[in-house]
Amino acid sequence: MSFPGSKKVARVAIEMSMTETREQEKEYKAKFLNEGIRTAAVDYGGDFISSVNRIIERAVVAAKREGVIKEVHADEGAVAGATREALSMIMPKAVGLNVGGKIGIARQADHISVAVFFGVGLLHLDEVAIGLGHRAVSSL
Repeated sequence: MSFPGSKKVARVAIEMSMTETREQEKEYKAKFLNEGIRTAAVDYGGDFISSVNRIIERAVVAAKREGVIKEVHADEGAVAGATREALSMIMPKAVGLNVGGKIGIARQADHISVAVFFGVGLLHLDEVAIGLGHRAVSSL
């Protein structure tokens, strides 16, 4: 199934956040690049409340490192805002608990999506949560 614009980029971000190994990440990255979509993924784990800033920073750094965005204010702000939006979706389940999982980032033209796919919980009593954020930025 083919999705236009933001839906397609959101789907790709979710897929990147659900990769299980570095090898799978590299495989997906190459596949999506052939479709004109730049991607990045980064693992994260820790206490949710104290980690929000670090999660956002890691998403921005990963997006710059992998060439998903340029080192310009608008691109960095778009990734930070989309990450914050994605985190707000899982916040009701995550407040006061630990999270661990992966952040997936995808961009095609003006569309940037960030997905967070985290296990949320204590010890082995995990809940699963996914959050998604989208921003539009100039592709110039």
